[in-house]
Amino acid sequence: MNLFKSIVGACLVCVLTFGGNLAGAAEMGPDFSIEPTTNNGSKWRVAYYEGGPYFEYQKVLLATIRGLMQLGWIQPAQPPAMAGEETEGLWKWLSQDVKSDYLEFLGDAHYSSNWDEDGNRQEISERLMSRLNSTEDVDLVIAMGTWAGEDLANRRHKVPTVVFAASDPVAAGIIESVEDSGVPHIHAAVDPDAYERQIRIFHEMTDFKKLGVAFENTVAGRSYAAIDVIEGVGKELGFQIVACHTQSDIPDLDAAGRSVIECFENLVGEVDAIYVTMQGGVRSESIPTLVETTNSRRIPTFSQAGSEEVAYGFLASISQGDFEFVGKFNAGTMAKIFNGAQPGQLVQRFSPPPKIAINLRTAEIIDFNPPIILLGAADEIYDDITVPSQ
Repeated sequence: MNLFKSIVGACLVCVLTFGGNLAGAAEMGPDFSIEPTTNNGSKWRVAYYEGGPYFEYQKVLLATIRGLMQLGWIQPAQPPAMAGEETEGLWKWLSQDVKSDYLEFLGDAHYSSNWDEDGNRQEISERLMSRLNSTEDVDLVIAMGTWAGEDLANRRHKVPTVVFAASDPVAAGIIESVEDSGVPHIHAAVDPDAYERQIRIFHEMTDFKKLGVAFENTVAGRSYAAIDVIEGVGKELGFQIVACHTQSDIPDLDAAGRSVIECFENLVGEVDAIYVTMQGGVRSESIPTLVETTNSRRIPTFSQAGSEEVAYGFLASISQGDFEFVGKFNAGTMAKIFNGAQPGQLVQRFSPPPKIAINLRTAEIIDFNPPIILLGAADEIYDDITVPSQ
């Protein structure tokens, strides 16, 4: 299919407009220092909680650590190679090997529910909540993802908590609004226009009439997939949404992956584009099959998660620059809290610089001819399809 250069140009203007500050910075807020400082001569003690392993959590945590290194809170060091999607090994490295005069990543304070809704989640979150209220040996909690944000963004404790990598913390009820978390000790980084930008540019690129979306039909699953946003843009632009329901936040990640594969197999016969949403079943083991399924039917795809999945064969996404800007924003937020800011005082809105990622090999396979204007806006161009490491 051929792209209409005029509408792609308009799309890029739209992306830049929604993207906000080209420097990738947050809106201006209260002026707090980000200089390294101790906690009255002691180190600030940091804990971590996640719903379960997920590739984005690992990458956001790594980027945040790099941001803290750049700000001088941690001595520069090379993180170990991380297999798979887990963060436990990374946290162990932080607690044992990273040098800092200011921060201590508590070795016994890595908590994960392992996507076990019925068992681990309540047990683990209650254990952490008890520690925050009784032991009082934690100065800040990193709550990674929607589950962690839902469990800790409340008044049951008073420990400063920063929520990272939650797809839509407002829709998930983690914070009251982009402007106000609603709880003084809670902060959630949020880019409220991110998924609207994605859907608009994907529509301009391909002019789809029927958009396939596979997602878990739960409050969290709809939040991950930005269903409310997709429905709003769909009404405005006049395209139909074809939904297929998957399993996502479950301990059996293989089953989650099979559910997404089955959905894609059903969707390719009904739609002319697929928005690949973030969920437990879209992972290194399932992505090659998902790419083969869509490419064989010449169905263009857009990854919600970012450019790494474009390297693996989905057609396009918004480039995240290895999460560099997210990491800097997160590190700055933590630094301001350690310098006396209440989390709820700090700006939550963050928009990274808008750039495109595109896979030219996939474009060739599906007969998609990207115009020069699109390639000129691309920050990451992939010439081949890479197989994810298992």
